Amino acid sequence: MQKKYGLIGFPLFHSFSKAYFTEKFERENRADCEYELYPIDGIAQLPQLIKDNPELCGLNVTIPYKESVIAYLDELDETAKAVGAVNCIKISPASNLGPPRLKGYNTDVFGFRQSIKPFLETQHERALILGTGGASKAVHHVLKEIGIDCYFVTRDKSSAKSERVFSYEELNEYIINAFKLIVNTTSVGMFPEVNAAPEIPYQYVSPSHLLYDLVYNPAETEFMKRGKAQGASVVNGLSMLKQQAEEAWRTWNNPS
Repeated sequence: MQKKYGLIGFPLFHSFSKAYFTEKFERENRADCEYELYPIDGIAQLPQLIKDNPELCGLNVTIPYKESVIAYLDELDETAKAVGAVNCIKISPASNLGPPRLKGYNTDVFGFRQSIKPFLETQHERALILGTGGASKAVHHVLKEIGIDCYFVTRDKSSAKSERVFSYEELNEYIINAFKLIVNTTSVGMFPEVNAAPEIPYQYVSPSHLLYDLVYNPAETEFMKRGKAQGASVVNGLSMLKQQAEEAWRTWNNPS
């Protein structure tokens, strides 16, 4: 029986997932597996998508549905529950007992943890997380576990649910100096808007900073370029993406 996997989000022209999994299936001689993109423009379309594709065994979830998808799931694993965001869904097929069951996971946590560990140094004890979407929650979960003190940066501070939030306008020399790790979890700078960058005061970034961008296309974002010009260490999100994709594959194929 053909097994189908895929990605939901909107838009999906930036997606790496289809090429990654298609190459993986070819390399591992998995002719029984295929991976498709499902650019749904509203998360309410998910139940119909599942109904129309009974061979679906798993889905990845990307912007903007990592939080809103939770309302459509039957169950969450402990990590996804703790994070409050889902980027991976395991689909158990329909049976005599009822319709397909959807369980949500967060493999971004695994991917981010594995990819950032080699770059962390003693001065990276405090972090600014740019953005407050689903990806930021996975980043926050990991950094908190590691023992790194985190603050978020948002365009709209009035809707913030935490007191540990700065607006972009509040960022100054003192704040940038105090936070030696800056993680961009927004899509700013992603292809095709490659000349855009989060609006932080880059002139205060120093060689002791680490700038980590979850964006992977382009390989060197404007955010990274501006950090590099100040002598900072910079990392893109490609390693995280590969790590979370492999964790998703393990999740979909775990018999439990």
